Amino acid sequence: MAYKHTNSKGVDYYLHSKEVRLRSGRQQRIYYFAKVAGADAVNELPGGFTVVENPRTGLPTLKKK
Repeated sequence: MAYKHTNSKGVDYYLHSKEVRLRSGRQQRIYYFAKVAGADAVNELPGGFTVVENPRTGLPTLKKK
C-alpha cells in the first residue's frame, strides 16, 4: 500500500520516489506526490522527513525535520 496523504481540501496524494542523474553526473533520489499511485509509489514516509502542505494550493511536499 502506497503512502497516502489527504490534504485540507480532501484530495488524496500518493508519495513516489525516483532515482535521477544530475547534470554533474551524481545520482540522487527525489520524492514527489501524485494523485494516482503508480509503479514508483513508496510504502512509507522516509526517515527524517515530514509532510508540509502549501496553504494556497494544498499540494503536499516533503521537508527535512
